[in-house]
Amino acid sequence: MSVTVEHEKRRKEILESALDVFVEEGYADTTFQKIADRCGITRTILYLYFKNKREIFMFSIKRFTEKLEEEIRAAAVAPGPSYDTLVRLSSLVMTRCAEQAKLLSVIVGYLEHSRKSGGDIGDKVRRRTIRMRHIISGVVIAGQKRGELKKVSVGAVSDFFYGLMEAAIFRVAVLGMLDTSDLEAAMRLFFEGLKA
Repeated sequence: MSVTVEHEKRRKEILESALDVFVEEGYADTTFQKIADRCGITRTILYLYFKNKREIFMFSIKRFTEKLEEEIRAAAVAPGPSYDTLVRLSSLVMTRCAEQAKLLSVIVGYLEHSRKSGGDIGDKVRRRTIRMRHIISGVVIAGQKRGELKKVSVGAVSDFFYGLMEAAIFRVAVLGMLDTSDLEAAMRLFFEGLKA
């Protein structure tokens, strides 16, 4: 096996272990040493893979959003009417939010810390979610072209979907409410109103 493949494999293992530490300790209380200890390596070895804990955290978030995006993309192209696809997508997102409540809580804490430090958190969030918003818009546009959905503002539908996603994240990450069934019901009601 090549050195590059081994390096990438080890990086992924570190990211998985580091994610557990971030979830357990929170971003502020996680140290490079705690991550190294969890991985069973020295800090010196850890520096061969990552510059600092922020880089590890950013890669962890990237892995989470990439996995979610893959699932969303797969659900979006599954056969069936666009209404069913939108319902399936909203259910998927709400379920993943509930499953990843601890991680989302750490992310919210990190974003709050970044905001206090003067960082543009809006830009950070947009960069991580823009492709998912495009997928939702694509489902709506396809449904409108097939005559399944009303000709309404695609941007407004995407914003509503995204707004309920934000509400779900707030509920699970900040309020600790893992049941998002009422938000899923609101999404279904909204999507029902979009039917042509």
